Amino acid sequence: MKSKKLKKAGRRRWIQIGFSVFSNGYLSGFAKGRIFTGPTKILCSPGLNCYSCPGALLSCPVGALQATLTSRQYRVALYAFGMITLFGAFLGRAVCGFLCPFGLVQDLLHRIPFFEKLKKLPGESVIRCLRYLILAVMVIILPVAVSDAFGTGDPWFCKYVCPAGTLEAGIPLVIADSGLRASVGTLFFVKLGILVLCTFASVMIYRPFCRYLCPLGALYGLFNRFALYRYRFNEEKCTDCGACEKACELSIPVRQRLNSVDCIRCGDCIGACPTGAIGTVIPFPRKKSEQAKEGEKTP
Repeated sequence: MKSKKLKKAGRRRWIQIGFSVFSNGYLSGFAKGRIFTGPTKILCSPGLNCYSCPGALLSCPVGALQATLTSRQYRVALYAFGMITLFGAFLGRAVCGFLCPFGLVQDLLHRIPFFEKLKKLPGESVIRCLRYLILAVMVIILPVAVSDAFGTGDPWFCKYVCPAGTLEAGIPLVIADSGLRASVGTLFFVKLGILVLCTFASVMIYRPFCRYLCPLGALYGLFNRFALYRYRFNEEKCTDCGACEKACELSIPVRQRLNSVDCIRCGDCIGACPTGAIGTVIPFPRKKSEQAKEGEKTP
């Protein structure tokens, strides 16, 4: 069982690494400090991956959403919402678990030894609501409601908060471009501080940015119960041993909230279950008798 779990985790890690390398494959951008502006930039990456990263071949969905919302020409960001809806409908938060470069960074940081690893913070359920507040206020409301003299708003989340943008774009561009180094101001160091806090927090607790702050994860989580790729639970096979909940790094009560909005589909609960009670399901139409026979439970 342990080797099966390690094998599954290894596959996920290689998918994460492969997609991160693929989506940031413009290597000359890192060397020259230039942002790729080729035709693939019209496409959104599934995960959080900064448009301004020198190696980025795709756009960030949160950045694209804010760019269209803040533009005078596009008051309704149908394209960005459409891409997010497409990814969410097929994968839900499996995007976070497999296709987000900043998720990979947090996973690797959490592997660093620390004297005390935390499963969750006090007031966890309340703190997790922060990501919805950030989504509503910083990604949607402020970019639309607050504009300059030209009628254009700021991409508030990307500009003032996003640690992924600081790591992938801010630091590499400042290192490569002497002009940018000379013009670095207070905002850069504030965002650098946010990145440092996320870095240290990731060592102590599993994926703190995903849990508490990420607006994209908040959006994808809304699709988790209905996504094409989701989990199913067979009550007949369950022995109530609790192994799935012990294995979950995100402290999700797996049996009660199998397709929780917090679940990133890492597969740890599946690998830990000794009886195979948890699996994945593709919702093809079936007879009621077949569903009863399999003991499928949709929470």
